Amino acid sequence: MTRKSAKCKAFLYPKNLTLWLNTSTYARITMTDFIKKNEINNNWILIDGENLVVGRLAAFISIVLRGKNKSKFTPHMDNGDFVIVTNVEKIKFTGNKFKNKKYYRHTGHPGGIKVTSPSFLSNKKPEEILKLAVKRMLPIGTLSRKQLSKLKMYKGNSHPHESQNPTFVDFKKINIKNYISIN
Repeated sequence: MTRKSAKCKAFLYPKNLTLWLNTSTYARITMTDFIKKNEINNNWILIDGENLVVGRLAAFISIVLRGKNKSKFTPHMDNGDFVIVTNVEKIKFTGNKFKNKKYYRHTGHPGGIKVTSPSFLSNKKPEEILKLAVKRMLPIGTLSRKQLSKLKMYKGNSHPHESQNPTFVDFKKINIKNYISIN
């Protein structure tokens, strides 16, 4: 064995490491660090929902609830933030979705399909429109139900979470399409 091949062998297989993943000498594979339970820090975010588009708002909220906006995203941990949405009754749909969109659910009995629309829900429970949109953007399971419980929605400007010092996110200024002035 030549001196050069011995150096290459020592470089590729170091003696002090028991397991060393290396596909080539140029690209090393490393695992991302998962967050631990004691490292979880949940913040509070406040969003004013007046004249905001439902789908865009729900997409942003689902990302924040899962914790995908953080650098240490862990899919199996609840690392998301709490989200407070005020003025839920003033959120808007684009196009004719307010009249034409339908929400289907089934009771489990034969012929038990139930149909509602956003115009019907806005009169009875306006927060249910946003909750359904966010719920359907989260993965199905017990973790998503726990993450959905971190979403707090209120009619009007007031909310009982002042002591948590929520940071205000001006969702209208993130993108011009997030805000709609007519509807």
